[in-house]
Amino acid sequence: MTTLITGATGFLGSAVARLLLAEGRQLRALVRAGSDTSNIHGLDLERVTGDLTDPASLKAAVKGCEALYHVAADYRLWIPKPKDIYDINVDGTRNLMRAAGEAGVARIVYTSSVAVLGLNKDGTPADEDVPVRFDDMIGHYKRSKYLAEEVVREMVAKDGLPAVIVNPSTPIGARDIKPTPTGRIIVDFVNGRMPAYVDTGLNLVHVDDCARGHLLADQHGKLGERYILGGEDLSLRDILLVLGRLTGRPAPGVKLPNRLLVPFAYGVEGWARLTGMESRLTLDSLRMARKYMFFSSEKAKRELGFSSRAAEQALSDAVAWFDANNYFKSSVSAATQSR
Repeated sequence: MTTLITGATGFLGSAVARLLLAEGRQLRALVRAGSDTSNIHGLDLERVTGDLTDPASLKAAVKGCEALYHVAADYRLWIPKPKDIYDINVDGTRNLMRAAGEAGVARIVYTSSVAVLGLNKDGTPADEDVPVRFDDMIGHYKRSKYLAEEVVREMVAKDGLPAVIVNPSTPIGARDIKPTPTGRIIVDFVNGRMPAYVDTGLNLVHVDDCARGHLLADQHGKLGERYILGGEDLSLRDILLVLGRLTGRPAPGVKLPNRLLVPFAYGVEGWARLTGMESRLTLDSLRMARKYMFFSSEKAKRELGFSSRAAEQALSDAVAWFDANNYFKSSVSAATQSR
């Protein structure tokens, strides 16, 4: 059985690809021209060149495939040309789903995000059914992923698209080559670029557990349903304390009120627009940080058999990979080996 995967060159997608190959799948990866393919180097898979914005390339990619894992997305919290993120995440998803439907693909796993879900006002972990509206989405990434999931859900309802939706929380682990915004927190912390922190929280899941959840959704998920693939809820302060233990670096002790960073965010975004460089501190990221983004994976555990390991293991594996691949100014291996 040939399975097409998008995003295999990326962080989560490469973990999904490795598990699919371990399961004996004949795997075909859609790869954009010029992509960094180091994450799939040496893997026994077929590469086809294509782009989510090029429908003709997608028709060729899905031909003869029985399954599709659509993991690719533009995951940036700030982007100089917002249209680009909608072209890829929304229109690209629509293009691919249409191509898969026309090709008779029998099973689709679509990777959404917890970014599109609602949050409980009392800070307790949210599930798939917490009410949410498009107007609740902060930033172009969240808005684009919300609209993309709506595309899939609508095609399931109207066209019988055989798709299951998974909503990863915050994957952490090896092969975060860009790195992702959360991986950047780890790198910046170790490199001494995080002298303070804000009061927020995240749900961390080991990238390999999240990848396994994709396969479980393929095997056991109900069409049109969505499943949170999450792990452990931690405040940012606790995440930094864990990183301190893992790396021997001191965790920042200063908590900054969110509002004090707003003027800096304006300045950083302005500089990013002038230079074209990516902005790390953004107004949208500060707005998102006002809430604890805690989630429950009980539905995935109950219906899929999903499970996840402790967040500290995910952080440890991420630190080890970043260290081995020279993302840190100085190695932390001595500190990790002494634990």
